[in-house]
Amino acid sequence: MNHLPLIIKREYLTKVKNKSFIVMTFLSPLIMIALIAVVAYLSQLNNDKKRTISVLDESGYLEDVLQNTENTTYTMLSGLSFNDAIALVKEKEDYGLLHISKVDSLSEISKNIKFYSEESPSLSVISSLEGKIEDHLKEMKLQEDGVSLAMIKASETDIDIIQESFDGQKSSKEGNVVKLIFGGIAGYLLFMFIIIYGNMIMRSVIEEKTSRIIEVIISSVKPVQLMLGKIIGTSLAGLTQFAIWVVLGGVLMVVVSAILGIDLAQLQTPQQDMVNQAMQSDGAQAIAENVFVEITNLPIVNLIFAFIFFFIGGYLLYSSLYAAIGAAVDNETDTQQFMLPILMPLILAVYVGVFTVIEDPHGTVSTVFSFIPLTSPVVMLMRIPFGVPLWQQGLSLLLLIGTFIFTVWFAAKIYRVGILMYGKKPTYKELFKWLKY
Repeated sequence: MNHLPLIIKREYLTKVKNKSFIVMTFLSPLIMIALIAVVAYLSQLNNDKKRTISVLDESGYLEDVLQNTENTTYTMLSGLSFNDAIALVKEKEDYGLLHISKVDSLSEISKNIKFYSEESPSLSVISSLEGKIEDHLKEMKLQEDGVSLAMIKASETDIDIIQESFDGQKSSKEGNVVKLIFGGIAGYLLFMFIIIYGNMIMRSVIEEKTSRIIEVIISSVKPVQLMLGKIIGTSLAGLTQFAIWVVLGGVLMVVVSAILGIDLAQLQTPQQDMVNQAMQSDGAQAIAENVFVEITNLPIVNLIFAFIFFFIGGYLLYSSLYAAIGAAVDNETDTQQFMLPILMPLILAVYVGVFTVIEDPHGTVSTVFSFIPLTSPVVMLMRIPFGVPLWQQGLSLLLLIGTFIFTVWFAAKIYRVGILMYGKKPTYKELFKWLKY
């Protein structure tokens, strides 16, 4: 009789009814949203801080260069000595004093600009001052040398090489970044899901083994069915938890934003202000348009189906190995010697995906690792946005499924013997012997 559906149901209900599972399912989004809300609130307070910066320009080169902004006010000091200016700034409790010493020529001014403050100034404030002064001095030097600024601006030429395949399909640098982001997110989600819920399967097997419940269950259920039931049941519980996190996180985000009066989507930081200013240029707007076009050109349907199949195949493959390790040991401490061979292919897949796929998604290294079953779920998901032939995807998936079937057989051999072994720390040599039973 096939007991697999009953085992899946039992494993799923056992997980979702567990108190710690319920608590972490609802507590994790609360903690995460609370941290995000605190950081957002503190960032908003810091961004709303009003600063007054006094400027003592003894050179006369930087008059009317620094314009007031929403949060920063520049006060020009004149007719004061340096010591009097410092005393005045301290008395008014200004944010700081920008002092430009008297110089004989424009070329000397860069080494005679100092900022004085009671405490270390903000990096964004100093960067903003440096940028404004650099631009102004650059223009002054050009004018001093008799160079026409209008002619320089007219001579500036932006080069954007159009990329197009022999079949007429266009692409761009921004498109490569978009594809890498989509592939990277898919590979990272699979990596984290395997680590989190693979360990959950392993702990579940160890728990049942040490409580001796497994001795009763194994008398009426085949080891392969019991192992598959645990893997599938725990996977469904993990998907349930993940879905709750997404829904609850979205609701909490809206509630917290309303309560604290923070619009997280519109939250601004000094760094974001710089980005927004840069985005106002025509070049930045063209880049944004290219990104939007590249997103619409992505093979969305292919990505969705590939993500589902490779996600399921990769997770089941590694989960069977986690279950075998759980059956072979008596406690989590003993699992450490067996974890490295499992984690190494996963880590290797991430490194290959990040450092190789971005450089050459259709190169030999990327292609080979996208066919190796232990690395293909991550690497292939990163390659697909760049355009992988369907036959390569199909072949990689078939190899993954075939390896999963072999791994289930391999893991079931270990599971069948190890689940009833107690009090002895297993070795690789003993695991090899169990395969012969």
